[in-house]
Amino acid sequence: MSEYAKIILKKGEGRTIKAGGAWVFDNEINRVEGSFENGDIVEVHDHDDYFMGYGFINTNSKIRVRMMSRRKEHPVNDALLETRVKNAWDYRKAVMCPELYGYESILGEKKAVSEDELKTKRLKELSCRLVFGEADFLPGITIDKFSDVLVIESLALGTDRMKDKILDICKKVLAEDGVQIRGIYERSDAKVREQEGLERIKGFIGEPFDTKVLIEENGVKYYVDVENGQKTGFFLDQKNNRRAIASLCKGKKVLDCFTHTGSFGLNCAKAGADSVLAVDASDVGCAQAEENARLNGLEDIIKFKCADVFDLLPDLEKQGEQYDVVILDPPAFTKSRASIKKAVTGYREINIRGLKLVKNGGFLATCSCSHFMDEELFVKTIREAARSAHKQLRQVEFRQQAADHPILWSNDASYYLKFYVFQVTEEL
Repeated sequence: MSEYAKIILKKGEGRTIKAGGAWVFDNEINRVEGSFENGDIVEVHDHDDYFMGYGFINTNSKIRVRMMSRRKEHPVNDALLETRVKNAWDYRKAVMCPELYGYESILGEKKAVSEDELKTKRLKELSCRLVFGEADFLPGITIDKFSDVLVIESLALGTDRMKDKILDICKKVLAEDGVQIRGIYERSDAKVREQEGLERIKGFIGEPFDTKVLIEENGVKYYVDVENGQKTGFFLDQKNNRRAIASLCKGKKVLDCFTHTGSFGLNCAKAGADSVLAVDASDVGCAQAEENARLNGLEDIIKFKCADVFDLLPDLEKQGEQYDVVILDPPAFTKSRASIKKAVTGYREINIRGLKLVKNGGFLATCSCSHFMDEELFVKTIREAARSAHKQLRQVEFRQQAADHPILWSNDASYYLKFYVFQVTEEL
């Protein structure tokens, strides 16, 4: 007899799991055999008792079971967790440090192209998403590495119970490459934890440390406030997109909207922009951005304004302001399907305003970080905004989240960031 309770799915409800899906919803379950406590590992079986995998259960959530393993011979234990973390780290080394490892490391064949000391230094300095939940087969857990500090966000009961073990494994795996972690901070303060029956918490895991962490990305230095910054303190997912738009900014006048701690604007200033106006509604964010500008010696090029972007852009338009490059990197306007209609209105409005401020022949970078604002709907919204603004769009490129935020095709929620660059011209 199995030591785990068994979840038996309704007939016809096992297709998504067989296709690699990570979640079993409450309305897909026919019955439960055996006893369990929320957060326990359970076996998932199809309607005909076919074994489909192990996952952890939580009756507080509509996502009733989150899958952890698909093979009977791979139960959820310390060995499985270590394999998951090691695979996640090997993947980051391959895609974030290709000059050192190359993609061969995914297959276990490290390409020795430099001295070990160089590799260790590069890995110590690397800031990346180390674990990305379901996309790394560790559902509900996000771990960001900022140089020698880890920041964890835990949003699901089952893996929340495993987080100390997962973090110990992370430190062990990183140490094998000479990377010593000096501190861990938890940012599990998102409201969604309440849907799992969990309290919202934040604070040190282990010994306290200075939570203002210095990192470098694309040649730009930042102080990341892992304690009080948004989410885990810095948006690593836009790394390559920041570099892409910066390449268009030499000698240009730039408007960076929703700048957070200044990352897009600082990349543009570093790339040789003549001037950058960076805007955010957060006093704290603007203060951190100004500090980052001074850190890079760019305070004469980039200026920050604390204002509501929706209010400021019409004012800039009335003043006759025009920019060579306008960047729109708003927060997610929707975190559920229920509010998607309102979100579309917000995205349309901000893109209309942004387009009207772009000089003829200039460039617009616009993005959405909401999973629910899918690519098709986002394109439709941008097209409607261009029509309303009487602008023609010539697509330069389409980009997504950086490779350390991998998109798992069997988990739609892992694909969330859509980033477009357009050349903007007046209608003929």
